[in-house]
Amino acid sequence: MKEMTVAAERENLPLVTAFINEILNENNCPSMTRIQLDVATDEIFSNIAKYAYDGKEGQVCVQIDIQEDPKAVVIRFSDRGKSFNPLAISDPDTTLPLIKRPIGGLGIYMLKKTMDKVQYERRDGQNTLLIRKKL
Repeated sequence: MKEMTVAAERENLPLVTAFINEILNENNCPSMTRIQLDVATDEIFSNIAKYAYDGKEGQVCVQIDIQEDPKAVVIRFSDRGKSFNPLAISDPDTTLPLIKRPIGGLGIYMLKKTMDKVQYERRDGQNTLLIRKKL
């Protein structure tokens, strides 16, 4: 498992994405899977940067692990911001016209649809969101 910790600031998203993509490239990750993981990373990291610390300084730890049999990537995003379980949000009603849909929730919905596993845990003052995708 490899990890990096960065300030929870939107400007650090390219660093996190490059860190994850380097490991994915080393493991011959298919391009469509990499794109899905990039979108998931953007959604998760951006939400932490924007909401977890209410404008105060904080950090995000990103861990990535390549598992074998079946080959899969597991990425964990951890922060010590306020408690927030994104999986508790109801899925948006995608049958409604765009103009009638409330703002928010679509990114988490897409994340749940494209990843093989999404799991949230709050323990000892820390939020951890885990995503898993078969390679």
